[in-house]
Amino acid sequence: MKKEVKSWTGNQIVQTKYGAVKGFEDEANTWVWKAIPFAKPPIGELRWKAPRDPDPWEGTLQETEFCERCCQLDRYEKTIVGSEDCLRLNIWRPQSQEKGLPVYFWIHGGGNRDQSPSLDKTSGVRIASQSNAVFVSINYRLGEFGWLSHPALRSGKPGDEYDDSGNYGTLDIIKALTWVRDNIEAFGGNPDNVFITGESAGAVNTLSLLISPAAKGLFHKAMVQSGRQDAYSVAGGDARANAIIAHLLINDGTAANQAEAEAYRDNMTLGQVAAYLRSKTFEEFYEFRRAVPLNTRARPLMAVFEDGAVISANGFSSLEAGTYPNKVPVIIGMNKEEAKLALFRGVQFYRGNLTMSQLIKKQNQKQETYPDDELYETVAAFASDLKKAYGCDDILRKLRTNADQPPVYGYQFFWGAGGYKGESVMPDPYGFRIGACHALDIPFFFNLPTSLGQLGTLIFTEENRPGREALAKAMMTYVAQFIHTGNPNKPGADLPEWSPWSNDADGPKCILFDVDGDVIDIKMTTEELTLEGVRAKLNALPEPLRSKAIKGIIEVGQYWRSIPTP
Repeated sequence: MKKEVKSWTGNQIVQTKYGAVKGFEDEANTWVWKAIPFAKPPIGELRWKAPRDPDPWEGTLQETEFCERCCQLDRYEKTIVGSEDCLRLNIWRPQSQEKGLPVYFWIHGGGNRDQSPSLDKTSGVRIASQSNAVFVSINYRLGEFGWLSHPALRSGKPGDEYDDSGNYGTLDIIKALTWVRDNIEAFGGNPDNVFITGESAGAVNTLSLLISPAAKGLFHKAMVQSGRQDAYSVAGGDARANAIIAHLLINDGTAANQAEAEAYRDNMTLGQVAAYLRSKTFEEFYEFRRAVPLNTRARPLMAVFEDGAVISANGFSSLEAGTYPNKVPVIIGMNKEEAKLALFRGVQFYRGNLTMSQLIKKQNQKQETYPDDELYETVAAFASDLKKAYGCDDILRKLRTNADQPPVYGYQFFWGAGGYKGESVMPDPYGFRIGACHALDIPFFFNLPTSLGQLGTLIFTEENRPGREALAKAMMTYVAQFIHTGNPNKPGADLPEWSPWSNDADGPKCILFDVDGDVIDIKMTTEELTLEGVRAKLNALPEPLRSKAIKGIIEVGQYWRSIPTP
């Protein structure tokens, strides 16, 4: 039996729609509630179904630990972790009586394959306390459990459109937003002022909610941190699922080779295919991925399916057409040297199969990860520019073409860049090797230097602490004002004006976040990147550097799909 939601009283025991939950004191004068169920466990027949309401409970939930992660490979330590029973969320808020606070809804990254950074590294304590907000972090299904499209998983019956969509991870996020709408007032949050954001795959998922009819009205502002605009057709998803089934049949010994596996699969009924897929464990899905070459591997998707119910049938082209359903104020940004994280850990970490601990040890011994510094810098620079052109500037331009789209804002994060010229604030060799890489903006927006884990131990030092703390404070001030008002500029904050993106040739584009020594260096730019412009500069490089750079960019793109074709 569902309960009556009670408004925030300042008490750490909160009554939600499904039962009471108890919060606990956390740092920075905040309360935290952990591992609150927002859906039934998606197990058994509910695997590859839209999430269902959680069962109400009696008594009071008193969780002091985060719930298990959704099934995944721990990319750093190369171990399989997690559970299918993982659809829970966490909430932080200030220890105050105040009601009607904006809601900061965080969608983690990790390629839609894993959770990165993990929930314990993205604590909402600083955002809740410094931004005066209710902070929500969530789990959602990953890998093949989160995004899988196949006729065997579709009934085709009216009313089953969400179950049939293939976008189960997306639906989990939407279910969590629905839970927030229905319950967040009990925590002092305003259900009519919900800000969604995420980094990497979390940014892809944030962006996909703009084009999701199923998410209409569930959020009111958004920030996209290092995302991209890719979606798959249902037919393409079905073909990929058929390839997965063939690999599974080979891997479990049912078939001896590809031809035999395809013939066996094609003779199965749809009911047999569905039962076969549901019989497989996450370990079996992961093992088949390891058994095929990297550049042909049917890896879990970072993108969504254009099913027409959860995601618009015309996908991200709806942004330019103006037919996307969720027109809200948006911030979109990218880091200056995005690709350096993939280069740094990719060459040794993926190809050499090293754990993060082993990689750091190797780096501390100053063993090279790439044989040619000029080539490393060239690949990183052009791969990063391609990513920004497609995943940031192009989207901002498309959004701005629509008269009914509220203001949109762009940023580029520079802290740590310039290592090739000896100008990075990071210690050697990481200013050059890592620089202003993918995910580096997270500890600044969270004001949590520990959010990058071991990577942060390489790059955050006492010497660069004053500047990065000043920059983190400034970035949080902008975002806090944005989540409260839809405009990042706080009167009296003594910060440079963050102008909305303009499509005019000489109009403002992105704000640049950097430091000059111990003080912030923040300014607007009128520069816009396009794929055509970046490719033209790449093709103008002298040989053999041009050919080597193109090969390197393609190689990085084989395991990091965020890089457009050079």
